Amino acid sequence: MPHIQIRGHDHYYEWVSGAPRQPDSCKPVMVFLHGWGGSDRYWYPIAEALTVEFDCLLYDLRGFGRSQDPLNRSADVGRYQVQSYVEDLASLLDALDLPQVYLQAHSMGATIATLFLNQYGHRVQKAILTCSGVFTYDEQAFRQFHRVGEWVVRLRPRWLAQIPGMDRLFMSRFLHRGIAGEQRRAFVEDYVTADATAALGTLLSAVSETVANQMSQEFAQLTTPTLIISGEQDQIVSAQSGQEAAALNPKIEYVVIANTGHFPMLEDTSTYLNKVHQFLTAVPC
Repeated sequence: MPHIQIRGHDHYYEWVSGAPRQPDSCKPVMVFLHGWGGSDRYWYPIAEALTVEFDCLLYDLRGFGRSQDPLNRSADVGRYQVQSYVEDLASLLDALDLPQVYLQAHSMGATIATLFLNQYGHRVQKAILTCSGVFTYDEQAFRQFHRVGEWVVRLRPRWLAQIPGMDRLFMSRFLHRGIAGEQRRAFVEDYVTADATAALGTLLSAVSETVANQMSQEFAQLTTPTLIISGEQDQIVSAQSGQEAAALNPKIEYVVIANTGHFPMLEDTSTYLNKVHQFLTAVPC
């Protein structure tokens, strides 16, 4: 399996394409970013559906999935700030000699992508942000979330993934419609195997006063054509928060997919792909 050293850390990546990616290929590249506690695995159905138009690059964020490097493991949660993942992405594109790409990102990955767009916008032609938006800082609510989050991260026995029915229970808050059993089980496996410091560091960084106060400005400043897709019944990142983000900037298009939760790309794949294709093929005014 391919790995690459990015900023001193081992990263797993893979190409999903109609044919092996050639170094001199002129086919456009779509890069996918996964959300908190996950891995690149849940993007496979979407990447495979886009291989006619794109070579799709999937990778696991540092500390998640197969991008875990025991030799560089740190107990410092400060090393897993959202901004550090922006820099990881820029270095990955440099290492693979990809001067310009398309981005498709989900949840925490969409937060990373939004920051990337404002810092490296010249490197992205179009961006799709799934389950993203603005949120208001509430000190008491955030403190409680962080306390619960730290407890959840610390108590993740690996045998949890082996309990019959745990995948359904675990994913019930994230989904409005059912998804395939192997997809549910993959989420639980990724969650229990994620590096604890990376999981806690990214959770504290992505859901923070700094990011809450920053994101409205970030969305307002975007110059890259961007599509925000929300799940109508998303309990993690509400559809309203996505709509509010899109209203900040005429460069942002907004779509809500009915009867889906936090994973609209898996809960209603055909509708999701239809919206993505419409956005990608739209002729600029």
